[in-house]
Amino acid sequence: MTVQPSPTAHTQKPLILVTNDDGITSLGIRTLVELMQNLGDVVVVAPNRPQSGMGHAITIGEPLRLYSTEIFENVDEYECSGTPADCVKLAKHYVLQKRAPDLVVSGINHGSNSSISVLYSGTMSAAIEAAIEGIPAIGFSLCDYREEADFSHVHEWVLAITRMAMEKGIPKGVALNVNIPARSEEPIRGIKVCKQAHAKWQEKFDYRKDPYGRGYFWMAGEFINYDHDKEDTDEWALKNNYVSVVPCQYDLTSYAELQNIGSWPL
Repeated sequence: MTVQPSPTAHTQKPLILVTNDDGITSLGIRTLVELMQNLGDVVVVAPNRPQSGMGHAITIGEPLRLYSTEIFENVDEYECSGTPADCVKLAKHYVLQKRAPDLVVSGINHGSNSSISVLYSGTMSAAIEAAIEGIPAIGFSLCDYREEADFSHVHEWVLAITRMAMEKGIPKGVALNVNIPARSEEPIRGIKVCKQAHAKWQEKFDYRKDPYGRGYFWMAGEFINYDHDKEDTDEWALKNNYVSVVPCQYDLTSYAELQNIGSWPL
């Protein structure tokens, strides 16, 4: 089936592109699509299968496939064989070539993308790809890894942050990384704009054998937070039942070290 560029015409409503990394049939993206329909015209371009942990990978060695779907109501929607970053690229340069989106929202991810996880996250890489294209972008994640995660308490926070971002604007080259605590008996205490915690995963690789006796490795690990007591970090905010908002940029230059490294006798 040939997919034609979206005929979405200019209206008074903002045009919002929705994508994710858990796949187009996930509960998280359905929740996000329904919420964004309160704010504008929605177009969905999302992976046709789970793409968690893909980071900012793009497809260069095989064809990209794009198909129209009928999963949601009153939405132009497409599933893509590629990565989350591929989805944003295809959306911007093909599906929405007649009108650029006013906002890209990615998620809602099943699981946290706080701290160092932002580098591995397909959800946030889609948002950052939008930032590279000069489009305001937000990545939403829920700190609940279950396939049937409860998203019922996230609505007001997703809408509040998105409305504020649309009203105030997000600087070019910046994407917001929003993480929301899992539902609990304690209500969420509010929103904290904070920095990414200094943390890492300490990996461990278990050597195992499959039923045919062939060896393989299974990666596990422990999360180590070096900023565990710092109240200005996303990990502290989430631990204390706040929604964390971290402004992220794709420029990885260490400006503090430019002069130091530049003084080396190279």
